[in-house]
Amino acid sequence: MRDLAAGMRYLARGQRWVAGHGRWWGFGMIPALIALVLYGAALTVLALFSGDLAAWATPFADGWGAPWQGLLRGLFVALLVAGGLMLSVLTFTAVTLLIGDPFYESLSERVEESEGHCPGAPDRSLWREIWIALCDSVHVLLRAAPFGIAVFALGFLPFVGQTVVPAVGFCVSGFFLAVELTSVAMQRRDIPVRERLRLLGGRKALAVGFGTPVVLLFLIPFAAVFLMPGAVAGATLLVRDLVPEEGAPGAADGPVAEVPVAAGPVGAGAPPAAGAPGPGGGFGPPPAPFTPGPGA
Repeated sequence: MRDLAAGMRYLARGQRWVAGHGRWWGFGMIPALIALVLYGAALTVLALFSGDLAAWATPFADGWGAPWQGLLRGLFVALLVAGGLMLSVLTFTAVTLLIGDPFYESLSERVEESEGHCPGAPDRSLWREIWIALCDSVHVLLRAAPFGIAVFALGFLPFVGQTVVPAVGFCVSGFFLAVELTSVAMQRRDIPVRERLRLLGGRKALAVGFGTPVVLLFLIPFAAVFLMPGAVAGATLLVRDLVPEEGAPGAADGPVAEVPVAAGPVGAGAPPAAGAPGPGGGFGPPPAPFTPGPGA
């Protein structure tokens, strides 16, 4: 539970940071506005043709009488629109980060500089950075796809599909959204996407606590535009504590101790006492520190 609360605090800290730096807030909203227009058009088309898609996908119900045909196809339409919304939430961040790579890289660097130290970025061209970000986003989307399919299928179960399954779906979406949002600061540290998944997988409660509120808030019309800069700022602050930079001020003493979680600060390595649950309320021990390979 402490990791869940810590993840929420990182989101709040990011929103406070951009609220105190209005120019950067407006700067970070530009890519989100562009992505919002694109997604709005796509979701409108999905809503308009969802009835036709439902009829095409359920030909066996053509001969059913009322009200069973309407109930089945109405449920299909509801799940289709809900799946589209969930997919849009998952991919909105990736698309916005791709569109706004230079914007969010600058924003993230400014956040790190305001905290006292910004690690040097790898010597790569802008197009190389965008290509890596695109490949990483596809990798994350492919990892998330089986969960999305399972949530969609389980949504047909009576009662459970309308209560427990959506809650689990939001948590899964929140985890992968946290992976996407931390990619800006992680990529600057030259941490590959598989290692990012391992690091956040070792602190699932922290990632879910950060990403799930973002998922829920992004469902509010136009909220994503206003919250995206703060979400990137909060993810940067999370990465600073999860992966402390060698040579940074205070790195020798461990990560920044501003946000305590579990048995120590975020990303700290103090092992739990014998028989005690690991950090994040039983989500397992913290991940081992990331060590760049020879080519990093």
